[in-house]
Amino acid sequence: MSRYDLTDFEWRVIEPLLPNKPRGVPRVDDRRVLNGIFWVLRSGAPWRDLPERYGPRTTCYNRFVRWRKAGVWDRMMDAITAAHDGDIQMIDSTSIRAHQQAATAKRGIEIIVSVAPEAGSRPKSTRSSMRKASRSG
Repeated sequence: MSRYDLTDFEWRVIEPLLPNKPRGVPRVDDRRVLNGIFWVLRSGAPWRDLPERYGPRTTCYNRFVRWRKAGVWDRMMDAITAAHDGDIQMIDSTSIRAHQQAATAKRGIEIIVSVAPEAGSRPKSTRSSMRKASRSG
């Protein structure tokens, strides 16, 4: 058992919340896939580095994305909180590093921080205030 794997108690709480697929090809072991997803999320490693013991990385990634769109993760978090009678605390340990020269940015440049999935995409246009700031000296 890896340090990121679900405990038996956590699995009993989460298992009934998972989507049920009664027809077609049976899904691979949900617990193994969840453990793989949690391994990637907690270790910070890319999906391609997922250990083989969790199954195909495409299966873990596709299920993670599909369940995010279906709201399964929100239902799981609500159930886990309820199972612990509200005695659970969660801390977001996200940190953002900036280059040492980032503190000396020119005035007029707007820095926008976003956690939206589309935040990593390239901007479609440049704001006029940004162009003015880059031309002035």
